[in-house]
Amino acid sequence: MLESPATDLVHALKYEGWQELAGFMANAMSRLHGAAGGEGVVVVPVPTTASRLATRGYNQAALLARHVSETLGVPLRDALRRRAGGGSQTSLTPSERRENVRGVFGPAPGAELAVGGRHVLLVDDVLTTGATAGDAARALDAARAATVTLIAFARALPSRPERAA
Repeated sequence: MLESPATDLVHALKYEGWQELAGFMANAMSRLHGAAGGEGVVVVPVPTTASRLATRGYNQAALLARHVSETLGVPLRDALRRRAGGGSQTSLTPSERRENVRGVFGPAPGAELAVGGRHVLLVDDVLTTGATAGDAARALDAARAATVTLIAFARALPSRPERAA
């Protein structure tokens, strides 16, 4: 089965070490966002787990966020911290995903100064169920962000059951 170009790009960035794709992907994300920067806007990446960072050597959301920040001309802030691991979500149902990330994210030290009263562009590579984005947004709300908008490169759609021929 052939994958979509977006799926191939995300997979190459996330699992095959093709970090140079982040600029291309972030450029597309920035164009779709449409609001080129502006006063009071900051970019915040979704943090990964320490074990994934050690294994992969980078956080793909942070690479994307850096490029989005540069493209839009707005500050990049590491305003989130990951309190717990929250295992891989790839094989979980939507309700299991929500439970897996519940309470995983919290404001980083100094987050209120970084995002308080600002419009946060939360950057991640893929939106699946929204569980990760929802928990991260709650943590940014706790740091007094005025609004939070998720920018993701791809949207994973639920698979459809095969139809009988």
